[in-house]
Amino acid sequence: MALDFTAIDFETANGFRGSPCSVGLVKVRGGRAVERASWLMRPPEGHDDFDPRNVAIHGIRPHDVAHAPRFGALFAEIGGFIGEDVLVAHNAAFDLGVIRSALEVSGMEAPAYDYACTVVLSRKTYKLVSHSLPFAAREAGVPLEHHHDATEDAAACAGILIDIAHRLGVDSNAGTVADVYGAVGLSLPRQDAFTPGDAVSPATARALSRGGAGAGGGTAARTTAPGRSSGARTWAPWPDEGANPTPNPAADPHHPLFGQRIVFTGALGMTRTEAKSRAAELGAQPASSVTRATTVLVVGDGFVASDLMSGRVTTKARRAMALRERGQRVEVLSEGEFLQMLGGPWPAASA
Repeated sequence: MALDFTAIDFETANGFRGSPCSVGLVKVRGGRAVERASWLMRPPEGHDDFDPRNVAIHGIRPHDVAHAPRFGALFAEIGGFIGEDVLVAHNAAFDLGVIRSALEVSGMEAPAYDYACTVVLSRKTYKLVSHSLPFAAREAGVPLEHHHDATEDAAACAGILIDIAHRLGVDSNAGTVADVYGAVGLSLPRQDAFTPGDAVSPATARALSRGGAGAGGGTAARTTAPGRSSGARTWAPWPDEGANPTPNPAADPHHPLFGQRIVFTGALGMTRTEAKSRAAELGAQPASSVTRATTVLVVGDGFVASDLMSGRVTTKARRAMALRERGQRVEVLSEGEFLQMLGGPWPAASA
């Protein structure tokens, strides 16, 4: 028994999880990284449009993967590298969802995986204003020079888990990833196997129901990123807060939004009603104002986590920061981080 696992990170071509264009993997044995692997790939056919918003994040363009094999053809090698390991990812709901959705739309079987999420573990261990990968990596003392390079992100994720295991007193030579989860009072989650003919995951079902190539929602997949040559942003109007729906009691308790009290501020690419509904589906309790009960604040208007260092925040965000200064744990998410947790396509007007 030892701290053995494989850390994984995907980059996707568009807002559908099942559109991987790059993957990075880092194998860890006894709490030490021993091997790396990475591949560029074409996403599954029919889901391979490159959304400029995704390209702006990771820099991978269609010509970079034009001669690469499709995900389905590569998965035997990817799965062979993983073997029987526990998979570890930063926001594992996304990366495990990439495997599941990409195999679903490829008409291929998906193996079951035990997995760990370093966002969940970071929240349980570190006191950070943002648990995005750069913030958590810096807290763990892990270098991350090229965020959104899949291999570097996987290596940072591995380093975060190793650091958290050390802080929790889990011996790298004797303890396991399950022991790390147990140290914060959680059980290791598992993604079930999939066989073609089974019901597909919700993210895949939404993508297939939309039809268009790239599963990015028709024109959404072709919308030019805000701030580029298309001109002004076109945010969805939010005339009022709307109702706060009740959390879904049947939601996955391992999802990073489950059990969170979530507040939205600023304009996103979806209406506030839809944002609240989607969060409640995943077990979060939406609310209309930042209070002592708030645990997650989603900031729109093109906010990114690095803005926390420059002070570019809304009134609600400043309220959240003031609560943090008094000892309350409030995490601030960007629209992109929230959408990644939702697993759906980019809304047409999102940053």
